[in-house]
Amino acid sequence: MAGLARSLFALWLAWFGTLPAWAEAPSAPAMLLAEVYAADVDVSQYWVSEKFDGIRAQWDGRTLRFRGGGVVPAPAWFTANFPALPLDGELWIARDRFDVLSGTVRRIEPVDAEWRQVRYLVFELPGADGDFSARVSQMQAIVAAASIPWLQAVEQKRVSSHAALMKQLDAVIKSGGEGLMLHRADAPY
Repeated sequence: MAGLARSLFALWLAWFGTLPAWAEAPSAPAMLLAEVYAADVDVSQYWVSEKFDGIRAQWDGRTLRFRGGGVVPAPAWFTANFPALPLDGELWIARDRFDVLSGTVRRIEPVDAEWRQVRYLVFELPGADGDFSARVSQMQAIVAAASIPWLQAVEQKRVSSHAALMKQLDAVIKSGGEGLMLHRADAPY
């Protein structure tokens, strides 16, 4: 019977293209989205980090939500000691493990043993004051103060040239990574 219910639900989604009113998630959190890199950008004005192939999630200080607004069904221990301020990041296990991650974090009833592999990689502080350079320091301090092994600040680096950026990109790709993200150093949130 459960299989029939799932099939009918999938049919509803296919037919109407949206969730029924009873299943709709609250409004999606406002999230910054990436744009395509242009080779004429002065990369010395940016911080560079690895682009992780994970699942985007935003912590609002009380609840962890998917990009679409739905609550991430994480075990209570996972977010119990997260800071009471907004964080933007990626749920991630490891390179080439997206399917495992997706199955873990979308399961309605979380499985602790599976969640023990998951990390929340913080790459932004929604609504925080200061430019991105200041927020990099803030993220590092917030994560260090929380002292939670699975809560981690994404490593941010500076590069001096397009050639140095391409060298870093090649190294990430050769190691099985997805790519790089650039964050303008003087950008407000």
